[in-house]
Amino acid sequence: MQKLTKLKNSILLFFSVSLLIACEEVYSPKPRGFFRIDLPEHNYKNFTPIDCPYSFDINKQAFIANSRSNVNEPCWVNINYPRFKSTVHISYKQIDNDLPKFLEDSRTLVYKHTVKASDIQEKLIVNDSAKVYGLVYFLEGDAASTMQFYLTDSANHFLRGALYFNARPNPDSIAPVQEFIRQDVLHFINSFEWKNV
Repeated sequence: MQKLTKLKNSILLFFSVSLLIACEEVYSPKPRGFFRIDLPEHNYKNFTPIDCPYSFDINKQAFIANSRSNVNEPCWVNINYPRFKSTVHISYKQIDNDLPKFLEDSRTLVYKHTVKASDIQEKLIVNDSAKVYGLVYFLEGDAASTMQFYLTDSANHFLRGALYFNARPNPDSIAPVQEFIRQDVLHFINSFEWKNV
């Protein structure tokens, strides 16, 4: 009888342990997901301010607002993308023998992002027929600004732009929108003209 009880207990223990092992689930967290973003077509309209020496095309999804950061500068504007919570900040200065200072200031503002940026690539802009020359900076990684640029005619005008998102700089989540707006900024640059040049 004692052997039978031991055998029953051994069988019961074996099945209990087998049941516990078989029911053990290995938990692995699901990767964080992001919302799907449906991007509109790229449709552009011309923007020609009356009192400013430039004109360019902007996406119809965006709107222009005067910059509140400097009310004394009427040609400082913001290109706002409310749907994407992003803004391209545009500043303009008249050149008065101070082009090297503007170029160095622009470069300094870009390279302040090296703390968070994993890479900064530069693209030269040369449009001799419109006398538009400049440089575009593409910032990769967790930088607050993902694209900056400047345009000049090398004699009278200097314009600087910077793309910022009103969100945490997470490259994975903003990548589609970032690429969409980068295309818009490149179209902006290609369509850019100085008045009376």
